[in-house]
Amino acid sequence: MQKYLYLIIISLCLVSCYTYQVKKPVDPAIDNKQNPKNNAAVANNTAPGQKDVQPTPAPINVKEKLAPNKNVRIDVGGKSYKVIVDRWESDSLVAHPVRQPDKVLKFHKDQIDAERIAEKRFSQPIADIITVAAYAGIGVGIWSLLQ
Repeated sequence: MQKYLYLIIISLCLVSCYTYQVKKPVDPAIDNKQNPKNNAAVANNTAPGQKDVQPTPAPINVKEKLAPNKNVRIDVGGKSYKVIVDRWESDSLVAHPVRQPDKVLKFHKDQIDAERIAEKRFSQPIADIITVAAYAGIGVGIWSLLQ
């Protein structure tokens, strides 16, 4: 029983409520479906014979997404880096790895895959799972003490 208790404690220590999540841009087609007044206005503005063309997504500005002191995961040349952004020097990103503040990394903005920039955020579902698991572990511990 003691082995299982140690295993549960170690596994709970290794789990984090923070995950790296890619922020998805808002899709204008979804917005139009949610607001029927906008659909009528768009339908009235299109000339007869024109096809309903989907708007192209706006280009992602890498400099805006990677502000100083942000904890992000970026993909550069097929390799993933978890970094904390320090600053921008012209078109180059200066950052350091998460657990190595002395090491300096430099990437040109064209090398960074803008669609796969993931910010470190709090994940409520994972926190709920950890809480339930902790309560279950406490319950099993009390039950085993009473037996």
